[in-house]
Amino acid sequence: MPEREPYTIAWEEETGSIVYIDQTLLPGQYRVVRCTTVEDLARAIRRLEVRGAPALGIAGAMGVALAAVRSTEPDLDRFREGVGRAADLLRGTRPTAVNLAWGIDRVVRKVAMAASVAEAKALAIAEANAVAEEDELTCRRLGTFGEELFPARCTALTHCNAGALACRCWGTALGVIRSAVAAGKDVRVIACETRPLNQGSRLTCWELARDGIDVTLIPDSSAAYLMRKGAIDLVIVGADRITKDAVFNKIGTYMHAVAARHHGIPFYVAAPVSTFDLARTEKEITVEERDRTELAYCGDRQLAPDGVAVLNYAFDATPLDLVDAIITEIGVLRPPYAESFRLIRKGEEV
Repeated sequence: MPEREPYTIAWEEETGSIVYIDQTLLPGQYRVVRCTTVEDLARAIRRLEVRGAPALGIAGAMGVALAAVRSTEPDLDRFREGVGRAADLLRGTRPTAVNLAWGIDRVVRKVAMAASVAEAKALAIAEANAVAEEDELTCRRLGTFGEELFPARCTALTHCNAGALACRCWGTALGVIRSAVAAGKDVRVIACETRPLNQGSRLTCWELARDGIDVTLIPDSSAAYLMRKGAIDLVIVGADRITKDAVFNKIGTYMHAVAARHHGIPFYVAAPVSTFDLARTEKEITVEERDRTELAYCGDRQLAPDGVAVLNYAFDATPLDLVDAIITEIGVLRPPYAESFRLIRKGEEV
């Protein structure tokens, strides 16, 4: 995203509020929204005005800070209880992406350490801003590691949006692409439309086109055909949660991984360490289901007959044995992942 634009989500010190780009309006309309209540933020997260795993981590952190700053409760214990209720509200908005709860918990822990309400508010703001600043550094470092996997000239397939709009800026999967382009590599991008809500066509294509990066939009269902034709050199996607056995990402990712393996094409995942949930397995994760109307209607136009059931999963799980590498801010992880995951738990660089 061009530097002239504000961050995807940020804390506005002057007003004690959160400002963010409403992603539901893109690409037709670009609008920055000011959020002053936790309830409005929760609604924005549910509506996907704010989305993308790292951005949700920032939103969660800033939402707790917002609850703290807006509280008028002078008693510290009751203040913490109010902040805790706000944290629970935000935590329940998106069950699959792990970063949301991660960001919330970071700020809640800081609030718990405070000796006064004033100190709690200051600590909450500072920690929320730290989450955002760390995200930018993480994405740029991740991009540096990841671009080394790209040939000097290549066509990369990506799915959904793992770009600046999914983070503070720069991006994870798109951050790697940006880093490769910045390194002088000739990268062409194939972007899947990505159902539901067309986050590939609306967001990824918008970002890359504004950056002057060659991007072509395709239907989700044509990716395997393009692989068979030799039109794709690698696949790179983001992640909403990585367990000890699977990568959770936008629905459709799994079929790309299967097709890539069949055609001998590298399949890469780009995600910060905060997205790892190594204490759990795929079976323990709740996969979010979206509303029927997202598939049954296009705007006001009805696409499916009344009474027809709709199964509208937001995410799927890709087994790790289909992933050739996971690109993180501490290095590139490769199979067997058990050893790499032990390094993550210790906080070591690969």
